[in-house]
Amino acid sequence: MHTREEKKEAFGRLLDVIDTLRIKCPWDRKQTNESLRTNTIEEVYELCDAILKNDVKDICKELGDVLMHCVFYSRIGEDNGQFDIVDVCNQICDKLIYRHPHVYPPKNSDDEIKNKENITTGEVLQNWEQLKLKEKDGNKSVLSGVPESLPSLIKSYRIQDKARNVGFDWKKKEDVWAKVREELDELEAEIKKENKENSEKEFGDFIFSIVNAARLYHINPDTALEHTNQKFINRFNYVEQHSIKMGKPLTEMSLDEMDRLWNEAKKSENS
Repeated sequence: MHTREEKKEAFGRLLDVIDTLRIKCPWDRKQTNESLRTNTIEEVYELCDAILKNDVKDICKELGDVLMHCVFYSRIGEDNGQFDIVDVCNQICDKLIYRHPHVYPPKNSDDEIKNKENITTGEVLQNWEQLKLKEKDGNKSVLSGVPESLPSLIKSYRIQDKARNVGFDWKKKEDVWAKVREELDELEAEIKKENKENSEKEFGDFIFSIVNAARLYHINPDTALEHTNQKFINRFNYVEQHSIKMGKPLTEMSLDEMDRLWNEAKKSENS
């Protein structure tokens, strides 16, 4: 691995490259926060894909793309006279130090700091949420820190997780299954009535309860669903590829024929 000096030099090189591109490249010169936003979202998702695949080479590459965007936004802020990379780095460092009093005890404070050797992960998270509410520019309520633009599945997980950090949670995690079954029953009842509006509401409640169960059992529902998505894609691609080899389009295959190929795909996964 590299030394601290080499790391500083590499980061300085990135700053120099972005500064040069901002001046000399017509595309880079015209970019704004708004024009970069969708590209940034795409880069973050590409990083997430690499992480799920545990592709170390791609993780390194995509981290570079995300880091480049962070530096780019900072340069735009500098060009507008608003902030620069120093402000960005100092703000995150100050925030991390403030929210980790068990690691960085506040100076000139009589507050009792929990023994940093014995503090649990749960206590750290609870402290984190409570400290956020105390910050001058922090969240005004427990759930206000959940971005509105988050995908719904991730948002529901974050909402429940933040509520848990202030004590709003099941006393026993096993009790969540009764809630899941209750929501499923209510969903089935509305579907039988063919009430589309109520069915949609109950379907949302059911998904929310499943996310709740996943959280309680330390399963990330978004990651779990993406693994299933990839599994379905791989199996369906197997069915499609073998239908081509057989000279029979999927549209002309019976469901039984497709099921047979699907089961072959499942067996090949375990071989």
